[in-house]
Formats: sequence, structure tokens, C-alpha cells
Amino acid sequence: MARSAITVTPMDTYNRRLVSHVHPQDWVNPDPAPCYDLVVIGAGTAGLVTAAGVAGLDLGLKVALVEKHLMGGDCLNVGCVPSKALIRSARVRGEIQRAPDYGIVPPASQVDFFAVMERMRRLRSGISHHDSAQRFQGLGVDVFLGAGAFMENNTLQVGEHDLRYKKAVITTGARAFRPPLAGLEAAGYLTNETVFSLTEQPQRLAVIGGGPIGCELAQTFQRLGSQVFLFERGPQILPREDPDAAEIVQAALVRDGIQLRLNCTLQRVSAEAGGKVLTFREHGQMQSLTVDEILVGAGRSPNVEGLNLDKVGVDYDLQRGVKVNDYLQTTHPHIYAAGDICMDWKFTHAADAAARIVIKNTLFSPFGLGRSRLSQLVMPWVTYTDPEIAHVGLYEHQAQDQGIEVNTLVVPMSSVDRAITDGETEGFVKILHPKSSDRILGATVVAPHAGEMISEITTAMVAQVGLSQMSRVIHPYPTQAEAIKKAADAYRRTLLTPRTKMLLKVLTRL
Repeated sequence: MARSAITVTPMDTYNRRLVSHVHPQDWVNPDPAPCYDLVVIGAGTAGLVTAAGVAGLDLGLKVALVEKHLMGGDCLNVGCVPSKALIRSARVRGEIQRAPDYGIVPPASQVDFFAVMERMRRLRSGISHHDSAQRFQGLGVDVFLGAGAFMENNTLQVGEHDLRYKKAVITTGARAFRPPLAGLEAAGYLTNETVFSLTEQPQRLAVIGGGPIGCELAQTFQRLGSQVFLFERGPQILPREDPDAAEIVQAALVRDGIQLRLNCTLQRVSAEAGGKVLTFREHGQMQSLTVDEILVGAGRSPNVEGLNLDKVGVDYDLQRGVKVNDYLQTTHPHIYAAGDICMDWKFTHAADAAARIVIKNTLFSPFGLGRSRLSQLVMPWVTYTDPEIAHVGLYEHQAQDQGIEVNTLVVPMSSVDRAITDGETEGFVKILHPKSSDRILGATVVAPHAGEMISEITTAMVAQVGLSQMSRVIHPYPTQAEAIKKAADAYRRTLLTPRTKMLLKVLTRL
């Protein structure tokens, strides 16, 4: 059965190269093996890591990987890779605009939006060979391009082929949530799945959703020259983050020129001669706004449709996805799941970590080699605004909900010499520990490169290194990461009780 051609707009040199790697039109699906040790449905991060990991064990195991759209999933095609390419361009523009603060008077900076997007496509196509069908075939994986559906008797149907398996893993990911807003479908809108296909810059852009995706893209397009209006139904952006951190980023977005619409309820959208008109209620008043494009960044929906999950007894929910236990096992004992299809952590690195759990639990635990749990992961994440917000572990309110009495150490970046000389004093390092010990429960970092800083704290948490030991780590001077050492030093000072201080005073006089 011939497959329909896959295109990625605009179909230029770079996107043709991308498609030739991740969904080649001339691909011929192999003849299936009599039985696969593992069949993986979905070639996003979780699926690719699972398939490559099992094939790379060199144990003679037969692995099949099934993908109906683009290998690489969201991360390569419509997520991490293209978004960070655009964010980098936008950050350069932001630095140019702030150059006078550093005694530099630059010439007027003009944004070539077409060139910015072309750069993104070039970089994406250059990375795409890592996720290509040819590469995975070379690793020994049988790659099937087409939609997969579960059948009875441990069989997955892909077009005219039936793939029999011992174990299967669902890694079909998630897609952009489509809000049930009157008139939105008729007016048309962008999501992360379509925004990277733009070749012309929208002069007026409405962004629906003040979460990480909405904030990152809102700041990016504002810095690239669009006038952005960011709609959030709550009182502040990034409602799941530390409120102090979200407040700093919110101020940065406003300083960049983004017009925030907070405590806002969208009512409808209509397409008119002058553009797309959003009608909304803000502070009890009905208002309207005309824009050129609407970008929806209001969450994710799991890709459970078409898999025939009911037929094989795999429980799922249309909002939360496939139901799994702590071992990432579904309600069918031979079927597992990993990544956005089943997890609250919808990050590339979370999908990667989950895939490693699946490999161990599907292949090795039956031989008594132990099982890994999702709940054992220490998961950091980053919102790539400027400044960035990075977090790992518990927030203060979560510790309180668990009945844990905590102390909070806060080091403002304004007290860090390198941040002062860089002119990047907004932000902080915040670390939580129980009142009874120096064990790190969680941390939030707000800084231009917070994502690079959070790994030191994550490593300490995984290795169970407490704040006392962290205070012994020597940091090069001057670096912004010194803020972490300052927090550890602050903990050490709390150990100096009044009685200890008095004794030290006596000893120093002897």
C-alpha cells in the first residue's frame, strides 16, 4: 500500500533534507521477523531511545520501530530544536537592544525574519540524520513507516504487515491542545506544530496560554519584532512555577514590550477584514483585540487515537493519556509506555529517562535483575525565557503539603560578583532543605543560564550530597554558579548556634 507523501512547509532544500531523513518517501518497510522481542510504537525521543538502547545491547534481540509521521517526534521537528534556534536569534536581538547599558552604541538592528527561520530550518535538517530511518536501520532496528494499531494475540498491524511481539512500548507522544474557543477553528491559528513553518512575520500576534511554551514563544516573537499580546486566565504567568521566579520573568516580558492580558477569559474569535478579532473578558469588562495571527500554547493532548487500545485492554484517558504504574507498565502486562503519552513530565529528557526504565523493566527484570521506578527519578526542567527558570525537586508549597518543615536559602544574583559585572542581577538561587538536615529537597534558579546551573544541584540530590559537602566545592571565580556555593555556605552558618559562637569567641581569645 503506497503511503501519502509527507511535506514540511516550506518545502525548501532544508526541509526536503529533513523529510528525506525522518520520513523518506521511497522507504520500503522490511519483511517482519517471525516475532519481535520488542515493538516500539512512536519514534519520538522515548521511542528512539528505547529502540536504539535495546538494539545497542548487541544481544541479538529483534526490535521494530513504527512511526506514522516524522521520526524525531516533537523534539526534533516542532519542539526543542526549532524553538531553541529561534530563541537564540531572539536573545541576540535582546542583547543588541541592551547594548547601551554596557557602553556600546550599536547600529540600528534589523530583523530578517525569513533568514531567522531559514537558519532554524538549516540547523534542524543538519541534526535530523541522528533520528533518521536509515540510521536506525543501520543499528539493526526494523523501521516501519505507517500507522500502527494493536490487534489480538500480541500483534501490531502496520499497513499490510502484522508484527508479532513479546513486549510492546507505546511512545506516541502528545500534540498541541485545541481549546474549545468559539470561532477559533474557522479563523485559523498556529500551534507549536505549525508556527515553525512561518516565512512571514506576523506584525500582531496573540499568544493564548502563559505556560512555558506560551512565554518562550511570546518573548521570542516580541524580540524579533512582532507586537505580542499574551493571554493568561490566571493572575500571573507560569502558574506552576515558584511565584517569585514567575514574577521576575513576567517583569522581563513586560520590559520587552509584551502586552499581558491577565485574569482574562477568552469568549470567541472571528475573522474580519482587518485580521482576527479576539473577544475577551478582563477585570469584568468585555474587550476586543485585532491581530494578524493567533498562537495557541495552552497544554498538550495525548496521542491515543487510532491505536486500538480498547481491543487489547490498555486503559487510557483522553486528557491524561495511557495509564501506567510506577514501572511504566500499562494494564496489559506485556505493554509498556513512556514519554508524553503517559507522563506528567512532558520534557525530552524525561522521555529519555523513562525509555531507560522501560528497557530495564521489559528485558531484564524477568531475570531477577531488579526493576526501575518512575518515582525514583530526580527530574529538573527549564523554561527558556530570558532570564531562564530552572527547577528540580519540591517547591515550598509541596513540602508544606507533605508536612515537611523546611528552611529556604535564597541567594540573590545581585550579591554575586559575576552577575554584577555581567549586568544580570535579576534572579536568585533558592534551595530548600528540611529543618532537621542538610539534604536538598528542591531548588529554583532564575538567571540567564539557569538551565546550565541546575545540573549541579540535581547531581547533588541524586548523589545524596548535602549542603555541608556542597560548601566544600570550589567554584572558579568569578562565575554566576558561585550563587550555589553561597547558598551552601549560608547553610553552614546556620549551624553556628549562639552557644557555639560564644565558645568560639572564648577559644579565639586564648
